Amino acid sequence: MPFIGEISALAAACLWAGISIIFTSVAIKVGTVQLNIDRMSLASIFLFITILIFRIDFSVNIYQLLFLSISGMIGLVLGDTFLFMAFKEIGPRLAMLIYSINPAIASILAYFFLNERLDFLGILGILVALSGISMVVLEKPKINTKFLVTKKGIIYGLIGAFGQAVGLIFAKITYNYGDIHSITATFVRLTSAGVIMLPLGIILKRYKNPIKLYKNDFKTLKKLTLGTIMGPYLGISFSFVALTNTHIGVAATLLATVPIFVLPLSWYFYKEKLSLISIFGAFVTVAGIAILFMI
Repeated sequence: MPFIGEISALAAACLWAGISIIFTSVAIKVGTVQLNIDRMSLASIFLFITILIFRIDFSVNIYQLLFLSISGMIGLVLGDTFLFMAFKEIGPRLAMLIYSINPAIASILAYFFLNERLDFLGILGILVALSGISMVVLEKPKINTKFLVTKKGIIYGLIGAFGQAVGLIFAKITYNYGDIHSITATFVRLTSAGVIMLPLGIILKRYKNPIKLYKNDFKTLKKLTLGTIMGPYLGISFSFVALTNTHIGVAATLLATVPIFVLPLSWYFYKEKLSLISIFGAFVTVAGIAILFMI
C-alpha cells in the first residue's frame, strides 16, 4: 500500500492528540498519579495479551531489561506524570506544544552522551521550535478560558518533555545489546514503570483502590480505557509501522504534528479561544521539529 508509513504517522499523531484531551479529563477527575498507574496497568495487560496471541518474541537480556526499566522510570514515571500535571494546569493544547520539544532535547543529549551528530540544521530546527513555543507562552493571557498560562504549568511541561527525552535515550541504548521487538520493549518499559510507581503512589497516599474508585464512575473508566488503547496500544503500533515503512525524518516530522491536531480538539472540547499567534506558534514549532529531522 503506497504511503502506508506516512498515513500511519498521521494516524498516530491524531491518536496522541485525542489522548491528550481524554487524559486531561481523567487527570482532573482522579489525579495524575492515579491516572498514570492505572493506564500503565491496563496497557501492560493489553500488550501482554497481544504478545501471547501473536506469539511475539519475548527475548530480553539482562542489559535490555535494565535500560528499559531506567527508561520507563524516567520517561513514564517522571515524564508522563509531569505531563499529566501540565494537562491539569495549562490544558492539553499548550502542554502538548511544550512537550513536543522533547525530540530537540533528546538530540542535544544524544550529541553529548551518544556522540550523535548535531549540525547547523539541527541547531536551527531547535531554535525555530523554541521560538514557536515562546510565541504561544508569551502571548497576552486570555480571559474567560478554562486554562491559563502559569509558570508552574510551563515547568511541569518542560519536566515532562525532559523526562521523555532522557527516557528515549535509555530506550535507544537498549538496542546496543541486541534486537528486541517494539511491542516487547514497550511492555517491559510500561510494566517496570508500573512496578516502580505503584508502591510510591500507595506510600504517598496518592493512589486509591481502582475497583472502588471506578465502581461508581464508569464514565471515567471508559475514558481511561479508551485513552490507554489509543496511546500505548494503537499509537505505538502506528508509530512503529510509520518508522518501518518510510524515512525516519518523514515519520518523525509527521508524528510531531500532534500540537496542530490538538488545536481543533481543544477548541471543541474545552472551548479554548485560539488566536492567530497560538495557531501560528504551533505550526512554527512543528516546522522546527521538521528541520531538526532533516539532519
